[in-house]
Amino acid sequence: MISNSMAVNSVARKGRLFTAVITFIAVTCLVCQAQDLETKTSEPGKEAVLEKSEALSVGEDEASGRKDTSMNMLASILDLKKSLAQRIAQKKVLLEKSGSETEKAVLKEELAKLDESLAGANSDFERIATGIDVGLFAQKKTKKFNWEDELVSLIEPGIKELKQLTAKARHKTQLKDEVTFYKELLPIAREANENLEALLSKVEDRVLKKNLESLVPEWESVENQIQSKLDIVQMELGKIEADEQSLIDSGRASIKNFVRTRGLFLFIALVACIGLVLFLRVLHRKLIRLVPGYSEKYQPFHVKAIGLFFRVLTFFLALVVLIFVFYTFEDWVLLSLAVLFLAGLGWAAKNTLPRFWNQGRLILNIGPVREGERVVLDGVPWLVKNINMFSSLENPDLGIKLRLPIDVLMDKVSRPFNRHEPWFPCRKDDWVILSDGTRGCVTSLSQEMVELVQRGGARKIYQTGDFLSLAPLNLSANFRIKVVFGISYDLQARSTGSVLEILDQTIRDRIRDEGYEDSLLNLRVEFAQAGGSSLDFVVISDFKGEMAPLYNRLVRAIQRWCVDACTENSWEIPFPQLTVHKGG
Repeated sequence: MISNSMAVNSVARKGRLFTAVITFIAVTCLVCQAQDLETKTSEPGKEAVLEKSEALSVGEDEASGRKDTSMNMLASILDLKKSLAQRIAQKKVLLEKSGSETEKAVLKEELAKLDESLAGANSDFERIATGIDVGLFAQKKTKKFNWEDELVSLIEPGIKELKQLTAKARHKTQLKDEVTFYKELLPIAREANENLEALLSKVEDRVLKKNLESLVPEWESVENQIQSKLDIVQMELGKIEADEQSLIDSGRASIKNFVRTRGLFLFIALVACIGLVLFLRVLHRKLIRLVPGYSEKYQPFHVKAIGLFFRVLTFFLALVVLIFVFYTFEDWVLLSLAVLFLAGLGWAAKNTLPRFWNQGRLILNIGPVREGERVVLDGVPWLVKNINMFSSLENPDLGIKLRLPIDVLMDKVSRPFNRHEPWFPCRKDDWVILSDGTRGCVTSLSQEMVELVQRGGARKIYQTGDFLSLAPLNLSANFRIKVVFGISYDLQARSTGSVLEILDQTIRDRIRDEGYEDSLLNLRVEFAQAGGSSLDFVVISDFKGEMAPLYNRLVRAIQRWCVDACTENSWEIPFPQLTVHKGG
């Protein structure tokens, strides 16, 4: 009851907090609008009047200067138009008189270029005279409906907004490039006119002089045209530089405008999405408790399906709320960016749908890896405790829990297991012997490495995969020692009788005398074989795991006790003999 009441209070607090945030945002918007309206409708004070009068005087001076410049530019363009019209008339006369098709083709090409230059001069004249781009009033052609174009038009505002951020800088750079181009071209045109004048002063032939004089108006027109273009571009560049604000002022104004408009919309959308997600999570936790099977150790399919449904529903409703907020505030830029984001998600989902399907199967516990089963990662077995976007795995013997992304389990397969199956060859503080002869106490275990401490304190570290490949022998439960011992063939008659009894009793007495009797589980002395030079016996002794640190000491002790038995009973211990047979 206490936990339920605390949960209800928590939900109520979250609801009140969300309502308070929305109310604060709405009040802030109203205050900002009221301040703007008051600023626009209030009468300016004396200081404002003085500043405005000073600004007007400065503006009048700048305006008069610009007006003089514009008048000069217009006069220059009129001269250029007159020159171009004369050249066009001359070319038309030459075209009518010409009898060569090749010459006519060249003249037509020159006429087309001159017409294009004249049209550009007319456009420049209207643009400078009106101060606006006349092309904006050109009649647009009607377009047929195209769904691809309509789809692009949805995201066009966002792209234009991003492009507009650098429009001024790109336009300014373009004007600078044009200024550089015309400045490089103007001296060449002047040099051409100077060369013509110098050549005319030296020519005496009337025919040649007449042909040269026909080139003078054309090249003078070229020079005037380049100079006119240069003046127009420089004037536009100067206007842009004069209207530019400082970086700090423009940045401050941009930030202020963003906070009042688009930043506020983004904040409201974010708060709305977070509120929706919290509400749906609380609703899911409340409803899922009523579903049968919720409290089971491994939840059934229908419980998993409800949880997955709420996740998908939360994602799509959050997107709907985001778009709804942008649509309500009529911010088409943010709306187009949201549509662009959704289009990107749709394109990504097209390529990743099989992966999402497999992940959904795993979450619903109907995939190749299932909760409560055993799966092997990097050679180490793990118990699958929970499958989610981040899955929980556990190894009982290692005492380690892993939190892994679901992608790690995509290409794995789990299986049911028997409760007696081991999860690792050893645990911490166990004594093991590896196939490379290393014996030590396990002091550290992980899925990455295993650390052994040998007698004397030396430490040896293995990667877990290498450690498992060395087939560790665990001594910490119980272990067995086998010692083979040989005596002379002189005792052959007694070797399977009294010798076995005496050797068994002697070893038991030594074990009792040296304090190992409580740890001894079993002791047997058996006849092993008749060797090449001795009769071999095997001493088999089983000890408790607590004696694992003394494993090698016990092996040496059993050898010593066997020698003591031989000494006490005057049994000969043979040594290997080599007999060499020579052919007669």
